[in-house]
Amino acid sequence: MIAIIDYDAGNLKSVEKALAALGEQPVITRDPELILSADKVILPGVGSFGDAMGKLHQYGLVDVIRQVAEKQIPFLGICLGLQLMFERSDEAPGVEGLGLLKGEILRIPDCPGLKIPHMGWNSLEIRPGAKLYKGIEDGAYVYFVHSYYLKAEDEGIVAASTQYSAHIHASVESGSLFACQFHPEKSSDVGLKILQNFIQL
Repeated sequence: MIAIIDYDAGNLKSVEKALAALGEQPVITRDPELILSADKVILPGVGSFGDAMGKLHQYGLVDVIRQVAEKQIPFLGICLGLQLMFERSDEAPGVEGLGLLKGEILRIPDCPGLKIPHMGWNSLEIRPGAKLYKGIEDGAYVYFVHSYYLKAEDEGIVAASTQYSAHIHASVESGSLFACQFHPEKSSDVGLKILQNFIQL
């Protein structure tokens, strides 16, 4: 069973729909027992870092997510979900992230001719051997919507990167932890393949 963590984030239904298209029957839940008994756990999200961490605390989900990581249940953060997995964000100074991985979330620097938020399709530079990208060609295009980006402390966990005013760590893999800054559920066949690779871990 795949648990999609419900903390009032925006893109739960689109993630659920994409998984259903792959033949899965995911459960949207904030029940700790269900989450901890799942085969896989997904933390989606659109919105602001500070508000999201507030909701995770409000619903008692911070410790649950940390337990998921300790139990090494495969865990996928999507968009804001990726950002929350790290230590801090420029978007919410003083707010601690989940701290599952080391790194920070920075604002995309202003650049002539580039709009922020970054909305649209960008190509990925994929690290050879990355599990989420099995069977996906380097340079594949995926769909982004974000104003902040990840700078991971350890470049060794970066599974895919892209360029948009800065060198963006677009995806990470570390043990049982996986994350994408882009939206696989909105990234056509490539995105579905990424989700399928996660399901098959």
